[in-house]
Amino acid sequence: MSNPRFASDNAAGVHPAVLEALDAANRGPALAYGHDAVTERAASSVRRAFGGKADVLFVWGGTAANVLGLRTVVDSHHVIYCGEQSHLWSDECAAPENYLGCKLQPVPTTHAKLTPDLVRAAIQSGPGVHHAQPRALSIAQATEAGTVYSIAELGELAQLCRERGLLFHVDGARLANAAAALQTDLREVTADVGVDLVSFGGTKNGLMGAEAVVYLTPGIVGAAEFHRKQGMQLASKMRFVAAQFEALFTNDLWRENAVRANAAARRLEAGAAKVPQVEIVHPVDANAVFARIPRQTLKRLGERFIFHVWSDHPQRPTVRWMTAFDTTDAEVDEFLAALGEATG
Repeated sequence: MSNPRFASDNAAGVHPAVLEALDAANRGPALAYGHDAVTERAASSVRRAFGGKADVLFVWGGTAANVLGLRTVVDSHHVIYCGEQSHLWSDECAAPENYLGCKLQPVPTTHAKLTPDLVRAAIQSGPGVHHAQPRALSIAQATEAGTVYSIAELGELAQLCRERGLLFHVDGARLANAAAALQTDLREVTADVGVDLVSFGGTKNGLMGAEAVVYLTPGIVGAAEFHRKQGMQLASKMRFVAAQFEALFTNDLWRENAVRANAAARRLEAGAAKVPQVEIVHPVDANAVFARIPRQTLKRLGERFIFHVWSDHPQRPTVRWMTAFDTTDAEVDEFLAALGEATG
């Protein structure tokens, strides 16, 4: 059977500390639907990490975190601007359109990153009832190409949002990896630069299955709790979702996991760049390596490892190799050896 290690950080296991937290939460009864001490402690931990004033709602999945988060601030006559590679546009099975009923406007990017000029050029809606109205800008941090917005770049996008009256949403499925890459904290890359709303990912960073919707701007949380219930994301035994986040924010486990995943990606990039006919496509800022490889290499390497083909060019397809918190140096070196053999 082919090895799925580099297919996705979703292929990784669960961090032992998270399993221990789940076991601890399983001892004795607790009130349902989040009215328990574990959920209160976990929400407080997340709130502190983002600046102390955020509203926090826990959900199961990343799609729900994105869509339900935006549901609170977007109406059906609104436009959400997002990158053309974004999960919101290309990987959510049209869940935003189905659930929000609004217009998504994909915007061309460079290395999956948006700039104020690119967004500004896409905003063409006029006043009045004949035009969908601009409402939100959504970016991924880290991006779908594994790149990371600098704090300065985030600040420029936030300034554009203020100028144009847009809410600033961050799809933070890999926000931990981005913050680790920038050697900063979660607050500095979100609340401090003017982000309004974050979908914070835990599943890709060592959790069994848990995400958080974090409302940073006071007052925008609105009817989020009702939308979560209608969206079928209100866990009755919420403590088992929340316990995972309590573990993640104990002793900055989120950072430790992200640093390990990012380091494994840099090791993979450095080794792959030395292999003839392998071309690294995007800067490796977080835990993803994109490379162009010969068709024959893809065939041979694919016999041993599972990974995504991002652009299926007849001669030189682009592939994505992901690392995770539990990717070891030995696993990276094994993969690199197989890559060298596959290129002949």
